[in-house]
Formats: sequence, C-alpha cells, structure tokens
Amino acid sequence: MHRRDAIRNVAILLGTAISASTLSALESCTGSAPKNYDLHKPETKALLAEIAETIIPTTSTPGAKAAKVDEFIVVMMNDCYKKSDQEVFLDGLKKIDAASQQQFKKNFMEISPEQRTELLTRIDKERVEYNKRKDKKEGDPTHYFQYLKELTLLGYFTSKEGATQALRYVPVPGKYEGCIPYKKGDKAWAI
Repeated sequence: MHRRDAIRNVAILLGTAISASTLSALESCTGSAPKNYDLHKPETKALLAEIAETIIPTTSTPGAKAAKVDEFIVVMMNDCYKKSDQEVFLDGLKKIDAASQQQFKKNFMEISPEQRTELLTRIDKERVEYNKRKDKKEGDPTHYFQYLKELTLLGYFTSKEGATQALRYVPVPGKYEGCIPYKKGDKAWAI
C-alpha cells in the first residue's frame, strides 16, 4: 500500500470529508509535481506551524506543532499539488496575514492565540460560504483554507502523535470485534 492510499483510507475511516482537489492530489501524488521553494522559507514554515497549531492546539494531547504538521503540509504541497494549487495556497497565506493586519493591525505571528482563533474561525466561515455559492463553476479554484484544514487534519491524524495519543491506539490489534461498547467522550480508534 502506498502512503497516499493509506492517507485516503485514514481520512475515510475518521469520517473526514476530503475535497475533490485534495483527493485528486493524493491520486496523482508521484513526487514529480513542480517544487515551490517559497514553501521551504523559514517564515512560511513558521506561519504554517502556527496556523496548524491554532487549528489543532495542544491540550491534554499534543498539538499540530508537536506532530510537525507544517513539514507534512510542505511535503504534500510540493509533491502532490499542481503549480496552480500551490499558488492558491501561498496566496492564501498572504491573505491570512492581510486579514490579521486589517482586523488587529498586526501580522498573524504577532497576535494572541485567542485572536488567531477568532481570525481563522472567520476565514473558515468565508470558506464555507465560498463552497456553498450559487455561481460556482467547475474548475474554480479551491478555497485556500480548505487546503490548510484538510492537510492539517491529515497530517495530524496520520502522525505518531495524532494516531497514538489523540486517538485510541492498539499497536498489535487482536481479533476483530464488530461491536465494542462506546461511551460518550471516548476517543476514536486509530487504524
């Protein structure tokens, strides 16, 4: 089984909806996509780490930073996404900084965690509205925050930290049990 197949299967098992563009990227993930060196800039990686940490913060379990989700996003974008998708993604990072400047008069990296959550929540609402719009045409670019959320979730729940500490994990599963009691608040199972 290839990594892209495993990621798709994990996403499906976790009940995560994957956009058509992300699924397409996973299907065509060959490592021969055009490399975008802007993704490797330290300031870009630092911004990605903070955005991912805002989406999945450290609580009683490790957050996105501990799982190195920023590195996962860079690899996936470089290895699996078309140049046009990479540009939408990078433009989106600039839009996040611009929105932060407009709302808080500071760059995203300078605002508080509460302000980051407020800003990303507003951007996520924009993403939902963008996806629901009536004048949507085939071939329209995917909203940049769609990429950020999906890759953050995929990166986190396929990482060691996400699979073994955020989910219930059995390293050597035993027999198949089709009906296991579930109590409200229990963690989901890792595969």
